[in-house]
Amino acid sequence: MPELILLRHGQSEWNALNLFTGWEDVELTDLGRAEAAEAGRLLADGGVDVRILHTSLLSRAILTADLALEAMGRLWLPVNRSWRLNERHYGDLQGRNKKETAEKYGTEQVKIWRRSYATPPPALPDGDHRRSDGDPRYRDVATSDLPAAECLADVVVRTLPYFESAIVPDLHAEAAKGGAVLVVAHGNSLRALRKHLDGISDEDITELEIPTGIPFRYELADDLSVRSSGYLGDADAAARAADAVAKQAG
Repeated sequence: MPELILLRHGQSEWNALNLFTGWEDVELTDLGRAEAAEAGRLLADGGVDVRILHTSLLSRAILTADLALEAMGRLWLPVNRSWRLNERHYGDLQGRNKKETAEKYGTEQVKIWRRSYATPPPALPDGDHRRSDGDPRYRDVATSDLPAAECLADVVVRTLPYFESAIVPDLHAEAAKGGAVLVVAHGNSLRALRKHLDGISDEDITELEIPTGIPFRYELADDLSVRSSGYLGDADAAARAADAVAKQAG
């Protein structure tokens, strides 16, 4: 039976400051590090036999994965990384305070940029220092594939090819051994995967909140339809954490 674990990185410094982060590479807070380690303990206590790991190219996801694996005693696991698992690119909103942005442009406009399925925020202009063109981690990615801004629909389009080509083969291979696949990524790339797996509509997916640092476990049939799913640990705690994400200003 294929088993998939989705884990959003622990709280980042910009999460704590209520800033739009996107592809900006920021560190975890002390709370975020603790969340990552606790995620590993939840996986170990839940008897999840993680055999292989997939992460984005952003440090907050990579460090979360490392801390979780350390807590599980599995730092030796094989790892695959892809830009396709990166957070949604927030364009010219990146680095801006969510509350201040809402005050400047209006709550409704910022809500559209943040939460509508198909409307991206303003794009980064050419030459902006926040663009990813010169970042060595993306040197093997076609420049035309590097976004200047994305809506959630764009994230779905660039995430699902990686899911199909890299994660699905691992799910089938590890299922034969009784093992699980762990994906450590971001709120919107994980939202894209959950939309696909759960068949969530374009309208409803915008309301799905994903808390930091709490593993979400899928038990799948051989055709990858969902047999069961849910957060590990205290379900009420996961609900409270998701509600806290929803209440972030902007």
